[in-house]
Amino acid sequence: MKEKQIFQVQKWVDIFGNFIEKTKGMWISLGNFESKVLKEDIEKIKITQPIYVSGLARSGTTILLEILSHHKGLVSQQYKDFPPVYTPYWWNWLLNHMLVKKVAPVERAHRDGILVTPDSPEAVEESLWMHFFPEVHNPIKNNILDQNTNNPNFEIFYKNHIRKLLLIRKGNRYLAKGNYNITRLEYILKLFPNAKFIIPIRHPVSHLASLLKQHKLFCRGGKENPKALRHLQRIGHFEFGLDIRPINIGGKEIITLKERDIIAWANYWSRIYGYIKDRLEANPQLQAASMIIKFEDLCANPETTLQSLMSHCNLTEGQIIIDKYIEKIKPPSYYKPDFTDEELEIIKQETQQVVERFNY
Repeated sequence: MKEKQIFQVQKWVDIFGNFIEKTKGMWISLGNFESKVLKEDIEKIKITQPIYVSGLARSGTTILLEILSHHKGLVSQQYKDFPPVYTPYWWNWLLNHMLVKKVAPVERAHRDGILVTPDSPEAVEESLWMHFFPEVHNPIKNNILDQNTNNPNFEIFYKNHIRKLLLIRKGNRYLAKGNYNITRLEYILKLFPNAKFIIPIRHPVSHLASLLKQHKLFCRGGKENPKALRHLQRIGHFEFGLDIRPINIGGKEIITLKERDIIAWANYWSRIYGYIKDRLEANPQLQAASMIIKFEDLCANPETTLQSLMSHCNLTEGQIIIDKYIEKIKPPSYYKPDFTDEELEIIKQETQQVVERFNY
């Protein structure tokens, strides 16, 4: 199937998304008005132990999000929440009262075997972060948000946003996937001191192979279908593709990621996971709130790994979900790393110190 077919963006989503992009200020005002109307209801809702799944793309974040989303009481953003992310209650109320045709699951654009529908969990809240922190995806600026970060307007809006999702979906805990949250963990912990973090990691050889595969695929898809590129920019998906934007953790030269530049990609992997390890070691509260999940452990021993995941998140009804997934979780078979011996040696040299820190 050609990339143009895979990277389809419905016309109404493109038009509506473009309108919202150009009138963000109005939508923020609508979101605040929605919160004002619902004030009596959302003030009763406490945000308790929200769960954040965050790691570099292609580390296993999506499958972990999907598994957790099946647990009773957990509420996450969904594909259907975009474009009007700013008014989640009214938009979902409208969808709930419309005769919406059931959509058969389809493989997502990544071509990784994961099937999705409009009701599937997805990383949608990034639009909010981009509005309130305009430089958060600027690769020449430090993208870290930590315990010293203050943004009262965002904090009020974001907490109300979560409460409204809990209200409309009748849940009691928030679940979010956000790959960019790896540089915001301490800020999120400041907002929610009892938050739980799931941080997947993958050995750099297989991880870089997957990233490069996706980058090549998304570049072709963006060239075939310009609407897809605009859509990725609006939802804050800059992990790969024509508008790839590496996360800047500050203090070092800017990385430029190009196809098959193995040194840059390996160095990027090492910087990001080295930064994560540094923060975990420096912040005992963050360390206690976080669980590292090795992609390889998840594939080799899914039951034990998922049981530990459920325990860390204080989820008590996970075994039924685990039983459903243990036979489905396997190492990827639709591609294999094709690095040369020279490239493998580069990856080893660039990542060895961080690899050892994570006991690989």
